[in-house]
Amino acid sequence: MSHPIIDFADVYFTYPDGKKAINGITFHVRHGESVGIVGANGAGKTSLLMLMTGLLLPIRGEVHVGGVPVAKKTLSVIRQKIGFTFQDPDDQLFMGTVYDDIAFGPRNYGVGEEEVKNRVMKAMEAVGVMHIKDRAPYKLSGGEKRGAAIAAILSMEPDILAMDEPTAALDPKARRKLIHLLKGFPYTKIIATHDLDMVLELCERTIVLKEGRIVCDGLSFQILSDAQLLEQWGLEKPLSLQRCPICGTKKE
Repeated sequence: MSHPIIDFADVYFTYPDGKKAINGITFHVRHGESVGIVGANGAGKTSLLMLMTGLLLPIRGEVHVGGVPVAKKTLSVIRQKIGFTFQDPDDQLFMGTVYDDIAFGPRNYGVGEEEVKNRVMKAMEAVGVMHIKDRAPYKLSGGEKRGAAIAAILSMEPDILAMDEPTAALDPKARRKLIHLLKGFPYTKIIATHDLDMVLELCERTIVLKEGRIVCDGLSFQILSDAQLLEQWGLEKPLSLQRCPICGTKKE
């Protein structure tokens, strides 16, 4: 399937302090795509995700998710279609145990307890966090918290995963585990990040933001291998595409 599942049409957003975060963005994402959203600090990456999930509402233009307009009256529907993981998992985990955090979403939407249990077990199995189900979130490592936060989203059975800096604060082993996990997910994935190597590995398409505008949208390898253009946007080539400073060769 290739129908659009996310549509932004001439979207603008300005914060109450006057900061213009999103300035006339138009794009669409098709079902099953994996899209990286990249840009320097302040480019608008997080604001874009928050508009997509209804945490912010545009001052002009329209956002549609699965054909449903993002608006106050549709937020309940939107948040069943799209799962959002915050940059800091502590903003998402607040219950006494990991199990209850993962069960919170389905319970909040009136899912029966037997189905809640099935969803929670399925999500924990997919993410590999079954061993921490009875632990308090504040006692977990960064990688464990990230896994629990993703499982909490999966228990809602969304069509789309939207992730803000999913590898932030992860050690190399936890980062590699997360990337391997995301590779196996069939969902439409929208990933806002500074981790360009992860984008190169996970996302066939990359959208580059600068000052709240889209300055480039295309194939990830083509965009992320163009050092001159990346420099204009305040970015650098992924480490995997840079030459070794000692031997001058590139990683295969």
